[in-house]
Amino acid sequence: AFDVAAILDACQKESVIALTIVGDAMATPIADALQANPDRWDLSGLFVIASGGAVLSPAVKARLLELLPGKMIVDGLGSSETGIMGNKTSGMGEEEGTEPRFTVGEHVQVLDEDLQPIAAGSGVVGKLARGGHVPLGYYNAPEKSAETFVEADGKRWSLPGDLATVEADNTILLLGRGSTSINSGGEKIFPEEVESALKAHPQVYDAVVVGVPDERWGQAVTAVCQFREGQAPSYDEVKDFCRARIASYKLPRQLVNCDRIKRSPAGKADYPWAKAFALEALGIQ
Repeated sequence: AFDVAAILDACQKESVIALTIVGDAMATPIADALQANPDRWDLSGLFVIASGGAVLSPAVKARLLELLPGKMIVDGLGSSETGIMGNKTSGMGEEEGTEPRFTVGEHVQVLDEDLQPIAAGSGVVGKLARGGHVPLGYYNAPEKSAETFVEADGKRWSLPGDLATVEADNTILLLGRGSTSINSGGEKIFPEEVESALKAHPQVYDAVVVGVPDERWGQAVTAVCQFREGQAPSYDEVKDFCRARIASYKLPRQLVNCDRIKRSPAGKADYPWAKAFALEALGIQ
C-alpha cells in the first residue's frame, strides 16, 4: 500500500535528497500529511521532488512548494516508448505558470499529419514525437508497432499518443492524450485541463474527467469526483469555481460523486473505469 508516513519517515531517516512520485495521486496525500503534521518530519536534506507518469496539477504543485519552501519540483515528460523527453522545473524562486509547458531535448518534435515538424509559434496542434534512439517495436504486436513507431523521410519516430503544440520559445505545450480527448459541440476538450481545474477546489480530493454520450453535444464533459471527507459541494458550486480557470465550453456539464477514484497501482487515471462508473451513475445505456 501507499504509506505516506513510511515514505516521509524514510526521507528523514536516510536524509533523502530526491523523491520520485507519480503526479497528484501521490502528491496530494503527501501534501495532506505535511499540512496535518507540520513539525513531524525534518526534510531539510530533501532538494528535489521529481514527478512523472501522470499529471501534477498546478494547485497540488503549489501546495507542495508552500509546505516545502526552498525545494524544487521537476515535472517530467516521457513515456515507456520514448524515455525522458523533457521537463518543467518549479520552485527555487522561478516563476510558475499554470500551463503544462516543457523544455524538451533535441530529438523531440511535434509532427503534423504528414509527419513533418510543426513550426514554433504556429499554433498548429500535432503529435508529440521523439526521434533518435527509437525502439524497434512492441513484442509480438506488429499492428500496434506500426501505429506507434513510424518513419518519414528516412527518420524513425516514436509517437506515444500525446497531442501538443510548439510555443514561440520552442517549449512544448502539452495538451493531452488524443485517445482520452472529448468532442463536445465540435470542440476538442482534454480531460487533464479540466481535472486540474477541479482539483484546485479545496473540497475536491481527486477527479477524473470523461465524455459520455449526449444527444445535443455529442459528448458531455462529465466529472467523476472524490470529495474530501465530510465535504459535498454542489454541482453549481464546483462549476462556478472552475469557470474562473477554464473556458466555459470546457466546464463539466455533469458531476458524479464517488467514494474513491480508481487508479492504477502506479497512480495513473483509469479512464475506462471512470467512464463506466459515470454511465452507470447517470443511467446511460
